[in-house]
Amino acid sequence: MTDTRRALLDALAAGPVAGPSLADRLGVSRAAVWKQVDALREAGFGIDSGPDGYVVTDVPAYNAPAVEFGLDAPYTVEYHGSVGSTNDRARELAGDGAENVAVVADEQTGGRGRLRRAWSAPAGGVWVSLVLRPDCPAAHAPLYTLAAAVATTRACREAGVDASIKWPNDVLISDADEDRGGRKLAGILTEMEGEADRVSWLVVGVGVNANIDADALPEGATSLRAELGRDVDRRAFVQRLLETFHEVSADRERVLDAWREHAATLGQRVRVDTPGGVVEGTAVDVRSPGALVVDTDDGEVVVHAGDCEHLRPA
Repeated sequence: MTDTRRALLDALAAGPVAGPSLADRLGVSRAAVWKQVDALREAGFGIDSGPDGYVVTDVPAYNAPAVEFGLDAPYTVEYHGSVGSTNDRARELAGDGAENVAVVADEQTGGRGRLRRAWSAPAGGVWVSLVLRPDCPAAHAPLYTLAAAVATTRACREAGVDASIKWPNDVLISDADEDRGGRKLAGILTEMEGEADRVSWLVVGVGVNANIDADALPEGATSLRAELGRDVDRRAFVQRLLETFHEVSADRERVLDAWREHAATLGQRVRVDTPGGVVEGTAVDVRSPGALVVDTDDGEVVVHAGDCEHLRPA
């Protein structure tokens, strides 16, 4: 989406605005304003021209202009009805120099999770990958994964489900009867390129099982539709996710506190399969940039990476 189109959407979101005022604000001709308004109408917007100027009467359910309309975060949106992987497309954009772009898709045909595991991503989900260029060393990149988990969890809670975070990157609906601590609702996959002292680019991918039937999901997974008995407004959900991520990640020193606030893992007995072996004990804290602290029989162990399983109480 062009900068002019985004500026037009921001102006229209504030209320009725006259054509001449829009032209002055955008630095374009009135004919160019009309052309942009007509393009938005073709994209599904209802836009009336009255005595006070242009006013939006209807917003399409889910596409790039719809997500950008009223979005209070500095991201442009690239939307796909179907794409192999939003993370793969985001990596292409990052390689071309893009920044602050959200790649959004209705479905992914080749979605993947951590360790290149397959990720079911049918139509109706929320599949979004952000292209970022944060000014930080590579060691701080995991903080953006944690921030994405916080943003996803808050968006799910505002939609009406009691979501929480399992370290490091899963969002669950907690259930005491589940062996692994709950039903998986969302996951996060972060990829990056850079050197030790700086990140060149960062791609943060979020996958949320939104308006998907439970029988279309893998065993142990759930969806917002299954939990709520109704569909969610994906446009509003993605906007809230992006806005919260921008807010939380802007202050890296507060990311850990925000994560702790929504963590299901802290206080749980856990088994973590790490590259150096299995660590078992009670998860007691998380340390920068996202390491899990586990209290074991041999003392505290700091785990930087691994697969975490919540254990039933003895």
